Amino acid sequence: MCNLTNQNHRRILRDMTNLTFPKLAERVVDDYAAYLFLEEIRWPFGPICPHCGSRNKSTFLTPRKDENGKQRATRTGAMSQRRVWKCRDCLKQFSVLTGTIFHGSKVSVRTWVLVVFQMACSKNGMAAREVQRTYGLPPKTAWFMCHRIREAMTENLPDCLIGTIVADETWIGGNPANRHHNGEFDRMTPERVIPHASRQNAHTDKTPVLSLVNTATGEVRSRAVVDVTAYSLRKVIAQEVRMNESVLYTDESQSYASVGKEFMLHASVNHSAGEYVRGMVTTNRLEGFFSQLKRSIDGTHHHVSRAHLGRYLAEFDFRYTWCKMTDTERMRKIVFQSDGKRLAYSLCR
Repeated sequence: MCNLTNQNHRRILRDMTNLTFPKLAERVVDDYAAYLFLEEIRWPFGPICPHCGSRNKSTFLTPRKDENGKQRATRTGAMSQRRVWKCRDCLKQFSVLTGTIFHGSKVSVRTWVLVVFQMACSKNGMAAREVQRTYGLPPKTAWFMCHRIREAMTENLPDCLIGTIVADETWIGGNPANRHHNGEFDRMTPERVIPHASRQNAHTDKTPVLSLVNTATGEVRSRAVVDVTAYSLRKVIAQEVRMNESVLYTDESQSYASVGKEFMLHASVNHSAGEYVRGMVTTNRLEGFFSQLKRSIDGTHHHVSRAHLGRYLAEFDFRYTWCKMTDTERMRKIVFQSDGKRLAYSLCR
């Protein structure tokens, strides 16, 4: 029995390895097929109760039928395509959507599956307005869906980065000089960081972002920070990196001087002198990441507020970290990580 189960699991993974969007749309033709598809991803060895965690074989609740032997219609007159199970241990009912980002949503399950796949494979991201037009959803519903998927992309990794770490910061936001209306920041110029000198404009409304990447694994972690002072940068680095066992590569910014002493080795390149690579020391990997991040925000989303910047960073961190995975593998990972990540609309506004 165990060998048959493992063979079935391998068959499912093989069928999903090279899945493209047309093949996915052909396979997931309705909500019932979408339920089966998600069950294959989340429960390859059988249903798992989200309430008690029991792996004991749960009972599938066959939909009720009317006196004519037909499946009962829902309130709207459509036939329900839900697949509901009942746990034999805690006796509670559940489905593959229970306790995930899909829980409680009135959007079609098929739509959820297709949008998750598109966000997993789209290098530049997918705007809420695009989801709205493609699937005929209300603007707020499409916007909330995208944020729930970004919440699933957020990786709550307990382990700190260790090894050779590259750190660099960038600024997210529009150029105040391009604003044509009268406002508080009209006379401000973009942030310019000059080595060994105070910042020209300490009151810019751009949001600083610190990113850390492990050169060995390719894992990147980005955090929006208040400023780029030594105190703010060290606070984030100390949370994400095991400093006494790692090596730090940065640019010539003096903000890293003090925290660099807590690493095994701290080396930097002097960008102001035209030095970008010296042996193994370089920040070019993060420069490439920032380039993709800014192009995508400018071209796809156009504007990202400070309140939601963290989720957008998590989205781009996810795709960059797992860029060597196939599109289907990234989608499977999002579905796996969606467990226990319900997001209320009130927390997104």
